[in-house]
Amino acid sequence: MNTTTPVRAESVEALQPDTRAALRLITCGSVDDGKSTLIGRLLVDSKAVLQDHLAGVQRKGETDLALLTDGLSAEREQGITIDVAYRYFSTETRKFIIGDAPGHEQYTRNMVTAASSADAAVVLVDATKLDWKNAALKLLPQTRRHSLLLKLLRVPSVVFAINKLDAVDDSALAFAHVSAALQGFAAEAGIPVTAIVPISALKGWNVVDAPAQTAWCGYQGPTLLDLLEHLPVTAADTSLPFAFAVQWVEKFASSSDTTQGRRVFWGRVATGRVAPGQQVRIMPNGQSAIVSQVLNHVRDPRAVPAGHSAGVVLDREVDVSRGDWLLAAGDGTPEISSSRDLQVTVAWLDDEPLVPGRVYWALHGHRWVKAKVKRIVHRLDIHTLAEEDASSLEPNAIGHIELTLQEPLATLPFQRSRALGSMVLVDTASHKTSGAVLVN
Repeated sequence: MNTTTPVRAESVEALQPDTRAALRLITCGSVDDGKSTLIGRLLVDSKAVLQDHLAGVQRKGETDLALLTDGLSAEREQGITIDVAYRYFSTETRKFIIGDAPGHEQYTRNMVTAASSADAAVVLVDATKLDWKNAALKLLPQTRRHSLLLKLLRVPSVVFAINKLDAVDDSALAFAHVSAALQGFAAEAGIPVTAIVPISALKGWNVVDAPAQTAWCGYQGPTLLDLLEHLPVTAADTSLPFAFAVQWVEKFASSSDTTQGRRVFWGRVATGRVAPGQQVRIMPNGQSAIVSQVLNHVRDPRAVPAGHSAGVVLDREVDVSRGDWLLAAGDGTPEISSSRDLQVTVAWLDDEPLVPGRVYWALHGHRWVKAKVKRIVHRLDIHTLAEEDASSLEPNAIGHIELTLQEPLATLPFQRSRALGSMVLVDTASHKTSGAVLVN
């Protein structure tokens, strides 16, 4: 739903949920905005937590909902979220896979990892940290940074949840002013907002159950869980040309097998669909072949669409290894780019600044190639959203750069394909993930 107008009660039913697949969502936002507590509240109020587990998260006689997701000893000692914690729960309507992303700036890389595969995101905003009495209030930097990253990573549904409204003197005024600030920022940044909802994760108001007060905060829309139950899952890229990253090569010894002894190339269909009779080209060697057989994840012969695992058998033996791509070929098939020079957007996650001339490993699908930073085009100022000239990108910065690859990769712009338009940069010495890259 590409609009900055919040969803209201009368329109939430128009979002038809796909209950056949679980909704993958994350919570994000600034430090101590209540992300872990919100997930704990969803788990408890949806009856997804056993009593003995609930008894184990008591502190000073009271239940600490955040401990239901903060499982690392360092997290419990410091009272912060460090790594992404995934929890699973279900309602009568659908199933959920929910990730609790850390809010600290130094752990932004973990948030990016979780958001890259999310169908939806709930951005927590702590009203008590803002000058909520001021109609021209300023949002916290990490709220802005996480929201911009969600836009860059094409997370389809973004919900802003204004939290801790039980702790302010005038919840209606606070909700109105913070909502206006969020809508203004989203409109300026071009972030599609599905809804803005008031909640109290600690008290449980408007999370799973509606608050006792009628029109609390002047809000008459659905509860947060009602809204999540109606959000769509990410649609598979079936309308794009076929693309398939080879993850594993299986060799059958028996010629009596239905594959006639030919190798089977296993992986996940990134875009399009694969069926027998299709002509494909192999990248990077440029050879062509015809698909003679397709196996699904349980080895049944049938066509397989994007988003599902498949085994592909070709009509002849060609040189195909892990990391190679099988791409649609033939007359009238749109070409997937195979350039060595890329203009990309990068979310820089390394502790060392990004500077021109540095060489990194680029991981695209299952293929590793060397990538050199040719130049930094500009850096995005998250406060003003202005594009600034820059000679380097500091940790957690967002910018546009030019890369030169050692070998060409099969890419499409990230706006067209999440799978073909994304890669990560890895430090060649420390092997740490340095940057999340989106092809422009």
